Amino acid sequence: MPTSDAEGFFVKKDGYADFEALNPFFEIVLRGLSGLVDGEHYFDTFAEDAIFESRYHFPGWPATIRGRANLIENLSGYGKTIKLHSGDALVVHRTQNNRVVILEYEVHGKIVSSGAPYDNRLISVVTIENRKIVHWRDYMDSLTAWTALNPRGKAR
Repeated sequence: MPTSDAEGFFVKKDGYADFEALNPFFEIVLRGLSGLVDGEHYFDTFAEDAIFESRYHFPGWPATIRGRANLIENLSGYGKTIKLHSGDALVVHRTQNNRVVILEYEVHGKIVSSGAPYDNRLISVVTIENRKIVHWRDYMDSLTAWTALNPRGKAR
């Protein structure tokens, strides 16, 4: 059973068990990209030399990640901090340039260390070539993330 409104978009478990905390994110994104990219898992949809660009500043997170392997490495510790339980509110915008798709969505979960709720909104601008993601431009509500990770009185 899916963990989000991305019903029917299961993620391949083999080889990516360490990323289970991100499954609702993977599911909602795969739903939005259905029919546009090849790959059973989110990571499989990326070209080897893809660029993942974060359009927000968040301590410890790089502004640009070059290459699929580096993206996997950078997301490897996510589950130690945040465990997602659902993804929803998906809106898919097709652009005049058939290579570019804009995804709006939300993810929901808990902060592992405190049990505090984590609810965030994101927009991803995705460029596709030969049915693989070659560029991902990510926008999120970084204040929401910072506030969830740093409860009152513990701001750094």
